[in-house]
Amino acid sequence: MKATKWVIDPAHSEIQFKVKHMMITTVTGSFKEFKSEVETEGDDFKTAKVSFEASTGSVFTNSEQRDAHLRSADFFDADNFPEMKFVSSGLEHVEDENWQLTGNLTIRGTARPVKLDVEFGGVGKDPWGNTKAGFSISGKINRKDWGLNWNAALEAGGVLVSDDVRIYAEVQYAKQG
Repeated sequence: MKATKWVIDPAHSEIQFKVKHMMITTVTGSFKEFKSEVETEGDDFKTAKVSFEASTGSVFTNSEQRDAHLRSADFFDADNFPEMKFVSSGLEHVEDENWQLTGNLTIRGTARPVKLDVEFGGVGKDPWGNTKAGFSISGKINRKDWGLNWNAALEAGGVLVSDDVRIYAEVQYAKQG
C-alpha cells in the first residue's frame, strides 16, 4: 500500500505544557515554532509513524523574564540544544477514538521513552478541498528525566517548580498529494 504523508498545520495547532508553580498554581507555556509529519499506509492512522520537532528558543509563557530563564542552561539550553524532538515507536488502540502513542522524546540531547494519550478527532475536508485530520494529545513527564533540574526551595517548604510537566497538544494535519 502506498505511504501517505500528513504535515502539521501550525495555524490550526498548538503545543502546550503546564507546570505547577509554588505548588499552588499552574503556569502554561507553549512553543511558537514547531513542525511535525505523520506517515500512514493509505489513510489508516493505525499504522502512523509520527515525528515532531519544536524550537526550544520559541518557548512562550507570557513572561519575557521566565521565557529567557527557560531558554537558559537551567532548563532547555536553547543555544546548545535548539530543538526538542519526538519520534514514535508504536501506536496502540485503547477504545473508541482513544489511542496510546509511544516513542522517544529528546530534550537537551537526552532521549527517553514516553507514552502519550491520543484522541482521534476525525478526518474532514476544508472549504478548499484539503483533507485534514485532528488529534488531541496529552501526557505527563518528569522534567528531571531530561536533566531539567533547576529549582528553588520555598520558605514554607516545597519547591518553586514541580517536577511533573503535563503536555497538551491540539493538532491538525493536512494530507499531502
